[in-house]
Amino acid sequence: VQLVESGGGLVQPGGSLRLSCAASGFTFSNYYMSWVRQAPVKGLEWVSDINSSGDSTRYADSVKGRFTISRDNAKNALWLQMNSLKPEDTALYYCATGPRGYHASKGQGTQVTVSS
Repeated sequence: VQLVESGGGLVQPGGSLRLSCAASGFTFSNYYMSWVRQAPVKGLEWVSDINSSGDSTRYADSVKGRFTISRDNAKNALWLQMNSLKPEDTALYYCATGPRGYHASKGQGTQVTVSS
């Protein structure tokens, strides 16, 4: 399993970023996928997940209405569109296999920093 995240960066509060995850080494279309994040001195926090076909999504209350998860099984790709970003969204964001609470594999992460 290989998961490679990209798209992080420094953004001002209220701004937007789109994270991408390129998956390989497994049958991507068979798996629930998630985004999780880890802020400094905090534990791993689940952000969102999407079912294998892409027609069912869930979000943590902290990001609901601001973030959108999506996938393209033909491209083995997962995305997280993040709008109205807040300083508390600052974290290392990981793409992970499995639904909430069942993350067998995750990538190296991409850093998102929200600051003025």
